[in-house]
Amino acid sequence: MAKAAYKILVVDDSSLIRQAIVDIINSSDDLEVIGQAASGTEALALIPQLKPDLVTLDIIMPGMNGLTTLKHIMIFHPVPVVMLSSLAQEGADITFDALRYGAIDFIAKPSKLDDETLKKQTAQIIQKIRLAARVKVSVIQYIRVKPKTHPEPVLPHNKSCKHIVAMGVAEGGYGTLLKILLRLNPYPTTTYMVIFYETSNHVNGFIHYLNQYTAVKVERPQNNTLLEAGVCYISSGEEYVTVHGQPGELVSYVSPAPFSSRRGTIDMLMFSVAETVGRHSLGVVLSGDGTDGSEGLEEIVRVGGGAIIQAPVSCLYKSMALSALDMCEAEIVVADTEIAAEISRFLPKLNF
Repeated sequence: MAKAAYKILVVDDSSLIRQAIVDIINSSDDLEVIGQAASGTEALALIPQLKPDLVTLDIIMPGMNGLTTLKHIMIFHPVPVVMLSSLAQEGADITFDALRYGAIDFIAKPSKLDDETLKKQTAQIIQKIRLAARVKVSVIQYIRVKPKTHPEPVLPHNKSCKHIVAMGVAEGGYGTLLKILLRLNPYPTTTYMVIFYETSNHVNGFIHYLNQYTAVKVERPQNNTLLEAGVCYISSGEEYVTVHGQPGELVSYVSPAPFSSRRGTIDMLMFSVAETVGRHSLGVVLSGDGTDGSEGLEEIVRVGGGAIIQAPVSCLYKSMALSALDMCEAEIVVADTEIAAEISRFLPKLNF
């Protein structure tokens, strides 16, 4: 029998759930469960012994809970972790906490152990574990930030926008954006705009979470509204967002995407940014499936703007980044943990 490509440690206090997860993982030819732990303490003891390629981790456990265990893993034994819990759902603060603490992805674990339920979830669990196991350990990071206890900073200059940083992200976007947006600072003349291929209600929940921690104000863009510097606007793939006007009087146009399944929203935003602010723009293509953003980024580069592409080895889904690399020559290709710093270094160049 061929040796499994990825070795997995399963952590859950329920023996029934552990066995169900073990059976699912072992049904894949390239995944193998090499150990099980019933508690966070037991998991932390096993990781240095077994050296797994990935850990699946429940959130609610007696004694040391999953989030505390995750923090210890990231600090002492960095390894890809997928949260597999009944609480791990899109739009939930506890899920965003787990991603901020360093988890690669999250999966809702089987709520029932009947054959039909397990069959439906098997393919998703295997695929997510396989993708997460491929992420390089060197880019895993526990993001240390504290909730804000003070009002938004007052920018020293006119809040009208003259420069735009346009970002596009899809699958794998939550963790990637947390690594970037939690580290961004307001810039007197710059607006951040993000297209995130998620449903609107999940984007709204994510924005609410981000505003508890970010130095920049995060909100949804509104139709026919003046863009403000120092603000990060996040929109879902369910809407088209473009920029019109001239520097200092830039306006966002927002409309429902009639064909949201046909991805092109990132390209559309970037084309409009290239047209309105030209070389005073920076395009950023991040994790995701498909090719959206490649042509738009190429156009930003063509008009003299800057380009950053997330290094594919740090992407949960690599095809958007790989497509962008094929399409244009970006000056900066770095892991998501380094992108915020690269944006900050680039922003002064937008004034020239």
